Amino acid sequence: MNESGSDAGDVTLAVTDWIDATFECDVAGGLAAFNREQLGPSQQRDLAVSVYRGDDFVGGLAGYTAWDWLFVKWLWIREDARGLGFGARALAAAENEAKKRGCRAAWLDTVNPAARALYARCGYEPFGEIADFHAGRSRYFMQKRF
Repeated sequence: MNESGSDAGDVTLAVTDWIDATFECDVAGGLAAFNREQLGPSQQRDLAVSVYRGDDFVGGLAGYTAWDWLFVKWLWIREDARGLGFGARALAAAENEAKKRGCRAAWLDTVNPAARALYARCGYEPFGEIADFHAGRSRYFMQKRF
C-alpha cells in the first residue's frame, strides 16, 4: 500500500513527444464524462466568423460555446487590414451568435498588447495574468459579461 492507504498496484508512466489518437480520445472522453457529471452537458458548439473585404479573406475568429460561455480561441486580422475595425466587428458577431445560443459571457486570453487593448475597447476586463509568461511578456485572461 502507498502512503494514502490505497493499493496503486504496478504503475508504469510513459512520457512521449506525440499524442496518439487513441490516447487523446481516452483522456478527452474521460475528462468530458467527469465534467458532464459535475456540470451537466456542455452543449459545446464550434463558432467561426470569417472576415472578407469584398472577395478577399482578411481574417477571422474561431472559438466555441459551452456551458453558457463563449471562448474565443483565435482572432486574427491580416496585417494590411488591421486598424479598420474588422477585429471588433468579428468579436461582436461572435458575441451576438453566442447570445443567441444562450451564452451569458465570453472569455479569452492573449499575449499581444494591441489585442489586449482591442478587447478592452470591446468591454473585456482582465481577470488574471501570468506575468513574464514568455520573453518578458505577460499573458492576460479577459472576460466580458453580456
